[in-house]
Order: sequence, then structure tokens, then C-alpha cells
Amino acid sequence: MSSIDELLRRPRRTGIACAIGAVLLGLVYMMIAGAPTAYLVINAGACVLGLLILAMLDLIVPAMRRQSGAATFVLALGLLATALLGDRVDGAARWIDLGVLYVQPSLILLPIMIVGFARSRDAFSTAGLIVAAVALAIQPDRAMAGMLTAGLATLVIVRRDQFTVTALFGSIIAFAATLLQVDGLPAMPFVEQILYSSFDNGLVAGLAVLGGSIVLVVPAILGWVCDIENRHTYAVFGAIWIAAIAAAAVGNYPTPVVGYSGGAVLGYVLSLTILPTVARSRLETNRASGTENVDAKSINQTLRLAAGCPA
Repeated sequence: MSSIDELLRRPRRTGIACAIGAVLLGLVYMMIAGAPTAYLVINAGACVLGLLILAMLDLIVPAMRRQSGAATFVLALGLLATALLGDRVDGAARWIDLGVLYVQPSLILLPIMIVGFARSRDAFSTAGLIVAAVALAIQPDRAMAGMLTAGLATLVIVRRDQFTVTALFGSIIAFAATLLQVDGLPAMPFVEQILYSSFDNGLVAGLAVLGGSIVLVVPAILGWVCDIENRHTYAVFGAIWIAAIAAAAVGNYPTPVVGYSGGAVLGYVLSLTILPTVARSRLETNRASGTENVDAKSINQTLRLAAGCPA
């Protein structure tokens, strides 16, 4: 098996490669655009820190999954505390002051909460996402509220149950509340609106930002085709990051990973924790269930070859 085939069979590794690639493309943009050196160091450092945490989380993932509902609820309380006690800027309370850095916890915590909910749902995790939605409405943060709504709406489409529908209903109300509130924060250099402004610094800088943004959803695309059993997880993963990119395109919200934001880099890398470590093909799924047939095998092989997946 080639190294490319092995990478495609391991969605987590594919995601890590995409995260590193997107961060590097973001650094190229920031260097060309003349961003402060500290910005480059923070984004690169956040990527390294995220990968280290990811490696440590792998050791405790089985225990985490048993308590995933409680963990989601605790993380939601953290977002609510930020909304109520965090630093307020122009009417928005999305950040906490760490002395040398302002950190937006929702960028770090919300992605892993949503993708984790896609893999395992219960009453506790549902309550956690509703609390998170309330926090986003209070902050207010329509980009993150939109991310939550997009992820849950996608999950309702591909794998509906009472927990998902309930959480989606709460997120829609929260998103509507953010739309009714004024969000007058100006765009920050090297953070917001860079999908457009990056081209002012030349074609290479613009393509670096655009290419880095596209790279973020590659794990979702490959996973959808190559790992039939976990399609719902990849669909939600892709939906939340597409929503984040779309928010950055239409409003003054951080452009994930390629723009300056250590929180967004951490959030993306940590959301990879929930992706399966090994992809399971449709053929393997059919064999396990005893329903393998010639047509299914043929269709699966055609799809996988078209996507560049291992046969």
C-alpha cells in the first residue's frame, strides 16, 4: 500500500496534513502582507500545541467518549461564562484576556463540541449545545451561532433523531437572536476580510488564503467518499468549517486557520480528534453486515477510484 493510500485510509492523518498545509499557506500570506512576526509565531505555535494536545487526547479518547455528554455540557458552561464575564469590546463579549493574548474560546471549543455531538448524542450533550447556543446569542457571535446551526442542520439531514432536532431548534433561535443584534466590530488586519484583501498583496498571497481555506474541507470530502460508515461525521465536520469560511467572507469574522487567530488554529486541529482513525470502506461494511453484492462492490470501487481512495 502506497503512502498516499495509507493517508487516505486514515482520516485523522489526512486532517492533520490539511491543518499543517493550511497553517503554512496562512504564514505565506502573512509574510507577504507584512504581518507582525508575533502573528506568525502564534499561529505556528497554536498548530504545534494543537497537535501535541491531539496526541495526548488519543490516549484518553475511549474514556472521553463514555463521558462525552458531560464534557460537552462543561465546555458549554465555559462559553456561557465568557458571555457573562468575558472582556467586552464594542458591545460583544467573546474573549478572555490572558494577559498577553485575547482568546476567543468559542473558536476553540465549539468545533469539537459539534463534531463530538455528531458521533455521540444524549440528553446531556443536547443540553450542552443548547447552553452553548444561549451563550452565543448573549455574546453575540453570529458567525459561531451560524456554525452551530449549519452543523446541526446537516446532522438532521443525514442522521435525524430527537436529540439533534431539539438542539437544532435551540440553535436556530440563538442564531436569529444574533441577527437581531447590532454587530459593529470593525475588521482587524490579517484576521477578517482577508479572503478579499489578501489579493491586494499580490496573486500569491491571495491564492494562499483561498487555497488554505479550501484545504480545510478536504478531510470532509475524502471521508464522505472513502468512509461510508461515518459519513455523518464528515458531513458535519465539512459543514461547520464551510460555515466559518462563509461567515468570514460576508462579515467581519476571523478567517479560520489562514488568518491570524491561534484560537481558530487550535479549534480546527482539536476538532480532528473526533474523526475516525481508520476509514472503513463500503465493501468492508457490506462484508461485516453480510450484504455484500456485485453492484455495491462495483459502485464503491468506482467512487473510491474517482476520489483517489485506496481500492
